[in-house]
Amino acid sequence: MRETLGRILAVVRKEAVQLRRDRLTFGMVFGLPIMQLLLFGYAINQDVRHLPAGVADLAHTQRSRVFVADAAASQVVDVVATARSAEELETLMRQGWISVGIVIPHDFERRVALGREPAAQLLVDGSDPTVLSAALGLARLPVPRDGPGPRAAPAAFEVRSFYNPERRSAVQIVPALIGVILTMTMTLFTAVAIVRERERGNLELLITTPVRTPELMVGKIVPYVLIGLLQVTLIIGAGVLLFDVPVRGALVDVYAAALVFVAATLGLGLLISTLASTQFQAFQLTFFTFLPQILLSGFMFPFDGMPRAAQWLAELLPLTHFIRIIRGILLRGVTLAGIGHELWPLVLFFVASMTLSTLRFRKSLD
Repeated sequence: MRETLGRILAVVRKEAVQLRRDRLTFGMVFGLPIMQLLLFGYAINQDVRHLPAGVADLAHTQRSRVFVADAAASQVVDVVATARSAEELETLMRQGWISVGIVIPHDFERRVALGREPAAQLLVDGSDPTVLSAALGLARLPVPRDGPGPRAAPAAFEVRSFYNPERRSAVQIVPALIGVILTMTMTLFTAVAIVRERERGNLELLITTPVRTPELMVGKIVPYVLIGLLQVTLIIGAGVLLFDVPVRGALVDVYAAALVFVAATLGLGLLISTLASTQFQAFQLTFFTFLPQILLSGFMFPFDGMPRAAQWLAELLPLTHFIRIIRGILLRGVTLAGIGHELWPLVLFFVASMTLSTLRFRKSLD
């Protein structure tokens, strides 16, 4: 019994020494719990407020201006744009600039005086059910009235939900799943690329070849680009057949955006591969970068509900921009040119990650 205990303690000491030498694993022991605590405790918030909104005030009266000010004071929306018609608001919503549109009709004063019909119209991007649920709170907003009688019309707004009026979760989740699956698989594939060559001894062969470092980096990611586009095809096909997910935009725009996003995630994987010493460390770093993206990108939790600091951090993550792009093309029918402001961060991320990977990699064994 004593000998058995002694052998067990010897193995325990060996594992403890190995853990102490593996600084990355030792850091993950403390880093992951702290990161999850900060993300779930500080960044994740289901109480969605400050939705970007546009206003088309066709009445141009004192009461209509007060009504818009009351809507902004509710903190449910922040007025970030003005338009001359409901059609302009729909264009801004389709391009992703606003989530809510407030249309005050020409006969706003008559509607308020009679109190028989909604005083205004509320246009909501229904592709995100959390946005629709938050915006519905504005429907109970009181309308300013003069004189005796009820202080509000029977309904402040007539609500129009766009892109997902049935509020089906699959319509929201399936397009975003394209980005989530690509992030997980593409990053992991290339995260072990350089490490695997080193562990198998193939790096020695690469050192003796005339292949330059940039050429090696590009050659590592090209096969996985094709795999990523194949995954996009499978997910979209299954989403349409099994969940009746609409495809309102052009498929060529979908594949063009997916191509840039796949390149960006592969660049991240290569950078991880130059940082890790073993495949196990590469898996750890992949998970460490994947967790913030899935939590902060707007896939699981509403983006507009997060604090400003968390939103700024999320803007640095490729998945945040791709989810906006893919939902815009598939659900809202916007063109890639119309949502191009979300594409250039992916290009910058790819260039930065590939540059850092090239600078860090050396064709040497040390």
